[in-house]
Amino acid sequence: MDAIDRNRTIMSPHSQTISMYKDYFAFSEQPFSIVPDTRYLYLSGRHREALAHLLYGVETNGGFVLLTGDIGTGKTTVCRCLLENLPDNCDVAFIYNPKLTVSELLATICEEFGIHSFGADSSNKSLVDSINAYLLDGHGRGRKALLVIDEAQNLSADVLEQLRLLTNLETNERKLLQIILLGQPELQEILESKELRQLAQRIVARYHLKPLAKSEVAAYVKHRLTVAGSGRQLFPPATLRRVYQLSKGVPRLINLLCDRALLGAYVQGKSHVSNRILAQAAREVLGEKVVRAGRTRSIGSLAAASIALTCSAVLAIAYYQQNNVSVIPIDSQPTTTITAPITDSRFADYDQLVWPEQMERSNSESMAMATLFNLWGLNYRIRGGESFCSQAGSQEMSCLSDRGGLSDLRRLNLPAVLQLKDAHGGEFYAALTSLNDSTAVLAIGNGNIKEVPISALEKSWKGTYTILWRAPPDYHTPLKAGTKGKAVEWLRQQFANANGRHATAKTSPDFDADLARQVTEFQIAEGLPQQGIAGPLTLIRLTARTDVNAPRLMK
Repeated sequence: MDAIDRNRTIMSPHSQTISMYKDYFAFSEQPFSIVPDTRYLYLSGRHREALAHLLYGVETNGGFVLLTGDIGTGKTTVCRCLLENLPDNCDVAFIYNPKLTVSELLATICEEFGIHSFGADSSNKSLVDSINAYLLDGHGRGRKALLVIDEAQNLSADVLEQLRLLTNLETNERKLLQIILLGQPELQEILESKELRQLAQRIVARYHLKPLAKSEVAAYVKHRLTVAGSGRQLFPPATLRRVYQLSKGVPRLINLLCDRALLGAYVQGKSHVSNRILAQAAREVLGEKVVRAGRTRSIGSLAAASIALTCSAVLAIAYYQQNNVSVIPIDSQPTTTITAPITDSRFADYDQLVWPEQMERSNSESMAMATLFNLWGLNYRIRGGESFCSQAGSQEMSCLSDRGGLSDLRRLNLPAVLQLKDAHGGEFYAALTSLNDSTAVLAIGNGNIKEVPISALEKSWKGTYTILWRAPPDYHTPLKAGTKGKAVEWLRQQFANANGRHATAKTSPDFDADLARQVTEFQIAEGLPQQGIAGPLTLIRLTARTDVNAPRLMK
């Protein structure tokens, strides 16, 4: 076996330890990795606002969008979440290392967009011409182009000016290249310089992402544990308060501290992280002086903290291997060593959801839809050939089928029909009727009600869902500039009610600029896309405030 193969097969000490504590706590994967995985993105109020600003900027007609924040606050993860929700007609170029010359930047943009009509000795003009030709061709085919640059504070003034020049290409309707700049706070100062004032004037949306608030840290930790497959409270409230004090709410520092603390709980055979275990983790990650002083290091010490975490893992493995100490998984330890219940015995058999053997699987979707209709007080005809949405429409309801995660369903807060699969890959449908932080209630088949752990639902769910909702009168298509009718009047009245005032008689049924502004402000507050256009998601969230008769997913 050569050196390359050995490197592929030998696990690093830190990875080896993580693997062991993952099994110990029954995680499906490492919950506190610092890799920007959008599945673990916790949408705090600030992160929702950051995502909303990015969405708003992308929906505008070109220019620059600016997202700044200290190291580790989640800028890259928020941007990746944006990229995953872009329409299919959007081409994206992502540049991670912006310490480039103008020529290198242009060549990298060509490579990222797949522009092959340039050579190694191409001039800047030929590279720009190739990019312009690509953008014009894409525009003719109905495509959009988005350039994302991470760590943009490292861009030189010459490179930033070249980026501005690239945005000069435009049609009568819009610019052909949208650019998102992600950077540390000093990027704002750079863009305020006199030589870059023209670029600064082209920034259509900007947001500075701050760390999590004290009240959000517990929810952040719980979210990551839940995504990793654990519904247990591994960090008591007092410990979480100390996590905030040590991290000052910076997500990456929270990850490093919690990761090392779980390792400490594992090697000590504990069922949860105590303040003492966290203190030791903090000393190893942040340093003795920092912990004693009760404050964190500067954000710039994150790299050193990561190195310290790896070194402490090496020492932990060495100690336990040298002393032949074996750590027994939590569920196998004597009950006297367990200080808190770890698993709910009700769910011992729920590794994955299954379809009842005595029922016909082919009827699962109709059964689930019948349950959903019943929750709304509607009649559903299983046989007759009429589609679900048609049946909903005939009873003054609308249906929406989409893809998402549990966080999306929580925000919609409406019961849904989910497409599931069992351990053998067999597909079936079930109605999700109730949801909380740790369990979900499903109607599987005809009258078969099951309360299951979130981990079992996430393992079986394919991500598709269908919901029913009560649409405005005469609503058929998304409401936007130029739309008229009763649905627009209803929308205006909803905002008037929300603001504690009455819609005046002189207001027209036209979707005007003022109404577009109100829609945009609402979407930014709710973290929704489609800025200025009231589509189903926006209207569903708006009706949730007024439709008192709608069934709720979360009681």
